Amino acid sequence: MGKSYKPVVIADKCYVRAPFHPKMEKYKYDIIIEPKMSFGTAHHETTALMLEQILHLDLKDKLVLDMGCGTAVLAILAYKMGAGKVTAIDIDEWAFNNAKENVERNNAKFVKVLFGNMELTKGIYDVIFANINRNVLMHDIPLYAENLNKHGLLLMSGFYEADIPVIEERAKDNGLKLSSSSLKNNWQL
Repeated sequence: MGKSYKPVVIADKCYVRAPFHPKMEKYKYDIIIEPKMSFGTAHHETTALMLEQILHLDLKDKLVLDMGCGTAVLAILAYKMGAGKVTAIDIDEWAFNNAKENVERNNAKFVKVLFGNMELTKGIYDVIFANINRNVLMHDIPLYAENLNKHGLLLMSGFYEADIPVIEERAKDNGLKLSSSSLKNNWQL
């Protein structure tokens, strides 16, 4: 991506930038993401939707899981918002390595980055982020439900508006219910 990569501002609070962009003090959350091949620079609608929704959450001392973390941008924001412990997992080796670099770059001390899939987790989380794709989400919803605190929150994106009925049905079959959704250019959260 190089120098053509532009910083992204989310809800006038979160500034996602490359290391070569200057820090902007006016934003509460400054996140540095090295623009490599991993998904999650905040330029894609689903990442922007997730970041915007996360900004509305109270993550203080919460246990957070970021599945399919890509660059770990969501995990880093959760850390910066006061999450107690954050686990970020990706099945892609390139993304895993990039996530580790970005976690270090942002000094996100309580973010643990793992290489693998949902089966790596054997804990209960207060909040789970899953910005992946429809097929992976459909497969993993039972695992999310199993690893989610009874009053926890699951934020999913990476699918189209037309996918909502099947995803909602799968979630309902696993004891989850839709509480809200957002739409940006046909991409759904």
